[in-house]
Amino acid sequence: MTASTPPTSALILALAAAVSFGPAAAQDAGATLALELNNATDVEGACRLTYVATNGTGVNLAGLSYEIVLYDPDGIVPDDGFLLFEFGAIPEGKTKVVQFVLENRDCASISRVLVNDVAECRSETGEHDFCLTGLSVSSRNDIGFSL
Repeated sequence: MTASTPPTSALILALAAAVSFGPAAAQDAGATLALELNNATDVEGACRLTYVATNGTGVNLAGLSYEIVLYDPDGIVPDDGFLLFEFGAIPEGKTKVVQFVLENRDCASISRVLVNDVAECRSETGEHDFCLTGLSVSSRNDIGFSL
């Protein structure tokens, strides 16, 4: 019995699948990025929010920023409720703790924090969409945190 070579079309399909589902496609498809609102503390006339960010995307992020929206206790977005939270660079597999101090605001005036959009999700290879599509959020305090 002799081995036969696969038809050319099957070989081309196999090669195309290998290229399409290589490491880069696998990184974007299974990308996970976790943000946890870990703590909210009133400090000297401001609210300090502490976030824990974990990069499980398979990519070293050179820059990560989100447009954030705050809600008051009545569920209303105040005029100054749109903010930009810059998490900076986060290497793949790294957990990073970042704090944001919201001046002239006490933590009791915030009932919910919403990730409204991605402002930056950049690696050495360019921009990515998994910073929103692969994002999971959680909160360890009374302030809600959602997408």
